[in-house]
Amino acid sequence: MTSSQNNLNNFPLWTALVTPFDQHGEVDYSCLDKLVDDQQQAGNGILICGSTGEGLAIELDEQLKIVQYICDLKPNVPLMVAVGGANLSTQIAWIKQCNSLPIHSFLLGTPMYAKPGVVGQTQWFEALLDAAEHPCMIYNVPGRSAVSIPVQTIKNIADHKNLWAMKEASGDVSQFLAYQKAAPTMKMYSGDDPLMPLLAGAGAVGLVSVCANAWPEATNLYVQKCLNGETKGLASVWFDATNALFEVANPIPVKVLMHKQSVLNTPVLRAPLTHLELTNDQGILAADAAITDWLCQSRSHLRAVK
Repeated sequence: MTSSQNNLNNFPLWTALVTPFDQHGEVDYSCLDKLVDDQQQAGNGILICGSTGEGLAIELDEQLKIVQYICDLKPNVPLMVAVGGANLSTQIAWIKQCNSLPIHSFLLGTPMYAKPGVVGQTQWFEALLDAAEHPCMIYNVPGRSAVSIPVQTIKNIADHKNLWAMKEASGDVSQFLAYQKAAPTMKMYSGDDPLMPLLAGAGAVGLVSVCANAWPEATNLYVQKCLNGETKGLASVWFDATNALFEVANPIPVKVLMHKQSVLNTPVLRAPLTHLELTNDQGILAADAAITDWLCQSRSHLRAVK
């Protein structure tokens, strides 16, 4: 698989993959095998070491080992590597390391904590885009970075050859539309699972998902239905179910649920996050039951139509 933007556009769902840990907090590579296989079986692109993958709690040399390991599995779906933090030279060095691996894309986040403005963010993204040798998805997530990407910054970088897409996770539809207008050729992806039906109607071409970790096949079908305008009955099931996975800080609920599904061997996260934060699991269990039932009904309907 090449890293051309056309090929990447064939994957409307990207799973922000969790990083499985054993009881000692070390990466559980045997479990990682299974997670990657589940995603490729569902036909989902894979984002490695993003915030859902606890990238900021994993040293870069360990992140590199994870990326190399997944590359060696040779999944038949594209791989995206997250670029985060606030030190530009460190992130450029990370991109250059990953350029040599058989990956297909980068996710470029806003620098955290510093709260740069138009000029600072333009310089940040231009430097990262220049360093990359693969198509890049820009990530707007003010809830984590404390600042939104200015629309003018998107205008400034709109013509860069490596700018492919944006993951928009502000929860603000007007912001989504402003970015879309600023860079008409940039593909827009929802970064919020619950908002996919709404943003699909506004022009989103896909979803970068947390929920697809727990429900790979169901989330793929959810996205397909959203993009096809088949949203009747979706909101009543998916809005509550997806919100249950954000009851406390992501990825705590989804890892706890995946442990209860026997997909993860442990629910362990690295500090400062802990699975002990989720004191009541009834919400995620109800969500799991609702999505399982929805998928069964959807399969039955598809068989009946055929």
